[in-house]
Amino acid sequence: MTQLAAYTTSTGEALQFWVLGTVAVIGALCTVFMKKAVHSALCLAGTMIILAVFYLANGAYFLGIVQIVVYTGAIMMLFLFVVMLVGVTAADSLRETIKGQRWLAALCGLGFAVLLVGGIGNASLKEFNGLGQANSAGNVQGLAELLFTKYVFAFELTGALLITAAVGAMVLTHRERTERARTQRELSEQRVREGKHLPPLPAPGVYARHNAVDIAGLLPDGTPSELTVNKTLRSRGQIRDVSTEALNDLKALEQRAEDRLERPRPEEASK
Repeated sequence: MTQLAAYTTSTGEALQFWVLGTVAVIGALCTVFMKKAVHSALCLAGTMIILAVFYLANGAYFLGIVQIVVYTGAIMMLFLFVVMLVGVTAADSLRETIKGQRWLAALCGLGFAVLLVGGIGNASLKEFNGLGQANSAGNVQGLAELLFTKYVFAFELTGALLITAAVGAMVLTHRERTERARTQRELSEQRVREGKHLPPLPAPGVYARHNAVDIAGLLPDGTPSELTVNKTLRSRGQIRDVSTEALNDLKALEQRAEDRLERPRPEEASK
């Protein structure tokens, strides 16, 4: 009975697993089925945070901190900022760059499912030593000992796989140039010949009340300039127009200046 009680899950652990596990599965499904890429990235970030909580609850403190700091806090947020600033379209999602990649992906997914079921079945049939023995010398020390002794081959193979995936992603996203890239001198000479945009483009928010990137700069006559804002923000309709407010402020400043000029000096008022 004592040995059986040692392997019994407590009520708090069971409640934590079922509540957070349900939220993690919902977040993973939303990552796949959400229409907007930003929403998918946010759902994936939530799932990663819940996985970090599971790591911490199971005594894997190093993996939990790495999951939050590296994956959720750095890599995932970088993806999210890139998606929000640049934008993502689904124009190339249906065109296969490699023939048969969908069938290969389905085969790999089936193999991963078989390995997952086998791992869960093996875990349910074996008895574990417990976290006390695994973390006897410390969680980081125990993890390092396993990675560089028992699982060193799998660790090196995973690192080589990640490097290959990074190189493959750069190769697939590379666009081959059909002509030589023009230099800055050639571009400036072309602008001079065409008479367009001879000076540098104005920055967002010039002569406006705010200098945010979603506010167009104002020309000397008070009208907004479309050249000062990003094309992506313009196509999304996320540009704020402050030309009317800027004109009102400009008129108020001019009126104050005129009042100061028309106001008599103290010497003249005393006379």
